Amino acid sequence: MTEITEAMPSDHRRRRGGRTAFVLLATIISADFLIYDQTPGINLFYCVLVIAVGIVLMARRFLFHAIFAGLGASVAAAMPLVEAPTAPGMLFALFGLVVLSLSGSGILPPQPTRWPAIFLRFAVIAPSRLLIDVFRLSIRGTEQRILERLSHGAIVWIIPVISAAIFLALFRSANPVIEAVLDKIDLAAVLNLFNLPRALFWLAVAAFVWPLLLPRLKRRRKRTIAVAEITEAARESILFGHASILRSLLIFNALFAVQTLLDLAYLWGGATLPDGMSHADYAHRGAYPLILTALLAAVFVLWAMRRNGPGEQSPLIRNLVYLWIIQNILLCVSSIFRLDLYVDVYALTELRVAAGIWMILVAVGLGLILLRILLHRTNAWLISMNLATLMLVLYTSAFVDFSAVIARFNVEHSLELTGEGMPLDLPYLKDLGPTAIPAIDLYIRSLKKGQETDKLRAMDLRFWMAYEFENRSRTWRSWNYRDNRIDIYIAEHHRAAIPPMGNSDSDHLQ
Repeated sequence: MTEITEAMPSDHRRRRGGRTAFVLLATIISADFLIYDQTPGINLFYCVLVIAVGIVLMARRFLFHAIFAGLGASVAAAMPLVEAPTAPGMLFALFGLVVLSLSGSGILPPQPTRWPAIFLRFAVIAPSRLLIDVFRLSIRGTEQRILERLSHGAIVWIIPVISAAIFLALFRSANPVIEAVLDKIDLAAVLNLFNLPRALFWLAVAAFVWPLLLPRLKRRRKRTIAVAEITEAARESILFGHASILRSLLIFNALFAVQTLLDLAYLWGGATLPDGMSHADYAHRGAYPLILTALLAAVFVLWAMRRNGPGEQSPLIRNLVYLWIIQNILLCVSSIFRLDLYVDVYALTELRVAAGIWMILVAVGLGLILLRILLHRTNAWLISMNLATLMLVLYTSAFVDFSAVIARFNVEHSLELTGEGMPLDLPYLKDLGPTAIPAIDLYIRSLKKGQETDKLRAMDLRFWMAYEFENRSRTWRSWNYRDNRIDIYIAEHHRAAIPPMGNSDSDHLQ
């Protein structure tokens, strides 16, 4: 990329530099208008579109197919921001912009298995690109010196600006309409635009956009030791050789078999647990450690089944690896079942939802390791498939309102409604946000005679949640589809928002 840039004629470099400066400035102004000091909403989606257009303007002219394919990918990736300004949505929007940037510059290879390495090399230097490029321009000689170019640009504007100011002063004295317009300009408000927080925001936007407009990759270091030599040394190692791996797999399979049999007996078979231990306690103790166990097992399998390693040369080791992977997958399924048992007793939280999704991803990853071995694929294929699975799950999750799902689940499984489990944690529903309001309404409607105290607390909480939500910022920039749905729901169920007599803003936390 650097070689191509330096080979360009000087006039072409000037035109490209001018276009870059224009696109960067336009992007900063747009981001300031859309985002600065504004509540996050659909403004994030519009800002992504502005950056995407800027990347297209900077792309190479002969890469039209890649440009428009990348533009479509970036728009699709940013669509979760229309639903709600969530962290997964912002992550996917960034991913789409990176794909568009690398596609438009001709850096992104056609083979998806090579993308993870390209993304990593781009991400390593992207945060410091603006600082590095400014430093390079400041020390580069002749016409590329930044101070000289800035001073030349300032000088050519002196006469036009001074002349325009003189003419404007004359027009002001001659035309009362122009005088009235100029008198309405609040210079103090204009000067307030140039404050330190805003300047830092502009700098942050510039640092974010710059590597997308002019993408580069971190250069690869030359290897001092040949890969074949490393493989040969590893193969001959006593500590990690054939005998060590074979014995490890025999022991690991035996240990995992014991754990699997215990889970089959206690979790699936309903066997009686030791005194003082419930099924929920048994489930909670193993849900998270077993996932860590599966991850460590995956690392060991990749090492044992490396190219030209003991696993590829020994059918016995390969079969033991297959058996161990299957046991690890069963371990993940057991962990998911443990979590389900625990949630049935102690309700659902955002952390437990995330843990469940993580357990499913680990099980899928183990299955992909098994496919990689059976199909004789490379580690690059394995990494790409795992990243694709992760991105698919995150993209789907960005459209799911987990707060509403958790709130409804906890209401439907609460002690007040079912007679089992834990009492409904109303303060936690408040922490989930306004999308929990429909679940609270369901809770209020479902309470029976004799539960008036619970009903009053829930009505009080519901009223203040709706009140705070309806008095939020309502500019067009902060609009999103999720909030719009709750707005419609509250408008259609306004009677449920009537506060109970004698309660205050803080009563719902008592």
